[in-house]
Formats: sequence, structure tokens, C-alpha cells
Amino acid sequence: MNAPLKITPAPVRKSIRVNAPQAKAFETFTARIDAWWPRGHHVGASPLKKVIIEPFVGGRWYHLSENGSEGVTGIVRVWQPSSRVVLSWRLNAKFEYDDDMHSEVDVTFTPDGADATRVDLEHRITAVDADALRAAVDAPGGWTGILAAFAQSAES
Repeated sequence: MNAPLKITPAPVRKSIRVNAPQAKAFETFTARIDAWWPRGHHVGASPLKKVIIEPFVGGRWYHLSENGSEGVTGIVRVWQPSSRVVLSWRLNAKFEYDDDMHSEVDVTFTPDGADATRVDLEHRITAVDADALRAAVDAPGGWTGILAAFAQSAES
């Protein structure tokens, strides 16, 4: 007998138009993530010191805490400078690192006029607590607020 099909929630999809050229938008999202990532959005007991995305497939998406500890959010799965980055997301609905957590954040950067970029983010979630995680990242303090902070940084 076949196991029942696990139906996962629909992906969280967010889009934003950034008044910055494509290369700058990509660079701000990846290399300058520490400039705009919300300080309260991290794993660990110590305050956030720095957020880093290593610029290659297999690179880590992680943070350093003020006490010197590191916390991993995920791994770079796709690295296409200026146009796309796909990051694994290894945090559960309690925002704790979880080896069994499987979701992806897929971000594309598309030119939109001479000096603007359309940024499309899709967070695909497949996990035991998928519905709870989806609700958290789809809330105003989730990807909507995070992308607004990113756009403000890219436009400055």
C-alpha cells in the first residue's frame, strides 16, 4: 500500500520593485545582507553581530553572534550573480536550526526599466511544521518586512 501523499502549503511568494539596477540589488541582497537583515531575526541567545551569505554554491548562509558563536540558517543551492540565488532554509517554525527541515528561498532579480529591479522571492516549505512556518514567514514581520528593509538599503 502506498503512503498517503503529504500535501505541503503553497509557497510564500513576495515581490518588490527596487529603485536600483539589477547588479546592485543582487549585491545588496547577498554581499550586503548584514546592512539590512533585521537584528532580531537570528538563531541564538546572544545578540546578532553579523549576517553572511558565502558567494558560491555550497556556501553557508549564517550569522555570527556577539559571543562569538555561529548559527546556520542554510546553504547556497544556486548562485547566479545578478539574476538569482537559491538558499536552503534549515529553521523550523520555532526558528531553531533543524537538520530535518527542508525548505528553500528562491530569489530572482529582473531588470525593470533603466535603473530598477523586480525582486521575486518564493519560500517553498516542506516540513513537519510547514503550516506554522508558512504562517510565520508570511506575516508582516516575515518576508514582507524583510524585503522592505532590503529595498530601502538597495535604494540608498
